[in-house]
Amino acid sequence: MSSSVTARAATFAQVLKRVFALSAPYFRSEEKWRARVMLLGIVALNLFYVYVAVLGNEWYGRFFDALQNKNSAAFWHEVGVFCWIAFFNIAVQVLKFYVTQLLQLRWRSWMTREYLSRWMANHTFYHLELARYATQDGRVPDNPDQRIQEDMQMFTSATMSLSMGLLNAVVTLTSFVGLLWVLSSSVSFTVAGTTYQVVGAMVWIALAYSIIGTVITHFIGRPLIKLNFMQQRYEADFRHHLVRVREYSEAIALDKGEKVERGQLDLRFSSVLRNYLQLIKQQKNLVTFTAFFGQAAVIFPFIVAGYQYFAGAFQIGHLMQIRSAFGSVQEALSWFVDNYDSLAVWRAVTDRLTGFDDSMTAHAAQEQALQRAPAAELRTDDLSVALPNGIPLLAGAALAVKPGDSVLLQGPSGSGKSTLFRSFAGIWPFSKGRIQVPDNVAFMPQRPYVPDGKLRDALTYPNPAADFTDDQLRQALTDALLPDLATRLDDSDSWSQKLSGGEQQRLAIARVLLKKPAWLFADEITSALDAKAEGELYKRLSDTVHAAGGAMVSIAHRAAVGDFHNQRWTLVPQEEGTGTGTAGGGARYRLNTSTAQPAAA
Repeated sequence: MSSSVTARAATFAQVLKRVFALSAPYFRSEEKWRARVMLLGIVALNLFYVYVAVLGNEWYGRFFDALQNKNSAAFWHEVGVFCWIAFFNIAVQVLKFYVTQLLQLRWRSWMTREYLSRWMANHTFYHLELARYATQDGRVPDNPDQRIQEDMQMFTSATMSLSMGLLNAVVTLTSFVGLLWVLSSSVSFTVAGTTYQVVGAMVWIALAYSIIGTVITHFIGRPLIKLNFMQQRYEADFRHHLVRVREYSEAIALDKGEKVERGQLDLRFSSVLRNYLQLIKQQKNLVTFTAFFGQAAVIFPFIVAGYQYFAGAFQIGHLMQIRSAFGSVQEALSWFVDNYDSLAVWRAVTDRLTGFDDSMTAHAAQEQALQRAPAAELRTDDLSVALPNGIPLLAGAALAVKPGDSVLLQGPSGSGKSTLFRSFAGIWPFSKGRIQVPDNVAFMPQRPYVPDGKLRDALTYPNPAADFTDDQLRQALTDALLPDLATRLDDSDSWSQKLSGGEQQRLAIARVLLKKPAWLFADEITSALDAKAEGELYKRLSDTVHAAGGAMVSIAHRAAVGDFHNQRWTLVPQEEGTGTGTAGGGARYRLNTSTAQPAAA
């Protein structure tokens, strides 16, 4: 066996292994017995469908013999038999379609829930995005939303369709090859004075016909696998950018960035069209051959067996049986030819889902370099923080915040202030060391997330709105300087689009005032507010956390915010290979700590 053949066999084996790895968990899950019974039912229906086809082949012989012999009684009898065969054929097809679709639906539902659970667990969704932007090497899966929503639907549908189609082809071949062998006459031919006799000639002709067609189809259709893979990627990139334009519509409009965004959309859509044009060209070549192959198969058995019929070797009913059996055998052997385009799409979808599954599995297996433990105060020991590309920002940090403290973290833009907060929260995967974090803590990002839907749900996110009374919700909005929203708790809207940046920040502050955490980490939470509102809201936040016996750590650039903090941490740039104190050597910044008496008590 040549090396290329061995490589193709290995690739095929790898594809089957990937398909099994993606499929097996469902049939071993809590739904395994229902799934297995439905799968066995589909297999049984396929077997019965082939049995009905065999009955139909036998009917062909009797029916056309009755026509040739002008046997009226036999003709009408066979018409009645046909009605029964047609009834069972229709019933099996309908039942097989329903059960298959139901199994696909349940399988997709289970896979989607399973993958969503894995994707949302342990900040995997966040870490995979960080890794993708850090590496840019294509190994980290792009567009996980498409893989969960579209690829899973295509995978379950194609796997069921192709596997049952292959089973049907195998059973059909097994059932009809013996029948075609019996129906075939021996063919004799002479070469160099020696006469050779071929038994079951139609079987060998069908086999040769299908093998030739399969080889040619694979040669023509092989590029479709990569083209389908890339098509899904380009389509997802185009859709993703459309969503971003909608999400940042106001900022784009204010910057008059329509022309730039249109250019970016045109660029992505051009990739979609360019790849799709190549896909069409390859599919055109494949369709041209498969159409020719299919049409030739209609007349081919008549040409081969016609001379024996005209010689009086058998009647027309026998000829029609040969045609029907040859067609069934040829169709079974040509399953690969008929399904090559679907196989190419299925292979691309399998590769995309496998890459996504492997990435989530690898993430789950990673050991956390940062050791976190609950405590009564915030304390770090030998904490090091790096960027996704491995560049160290901070090294060997030993920090402590006790109940009653108020700490202001400052430093140049890009120095890692927000990244340090992410390490405190335990979501930054590029941190190592030891950290103790109190319970009853809230982290407020610089850009708050405001979900669409009812205002009460946006206010209490991620807690259920039922955990709070309407009076509590209205009081929180009023305290956060949003009294106009206090009467709109049941209004549903796209709040991230309807509320200004300052209103969104005040809504996030209202969440904190509502939930009353003891420890608060605030990242530029008043950057869109005026000085008066900022001072009033910071005073209320400070009173809230200290009344609960906790502390507050803030990131802010405005000097006035320092009035509400009695400690200051400052990230200071340092030369490579230097640095002492809180941040060790080798990092870009060191962290200086100082104490300052706040002006506002």
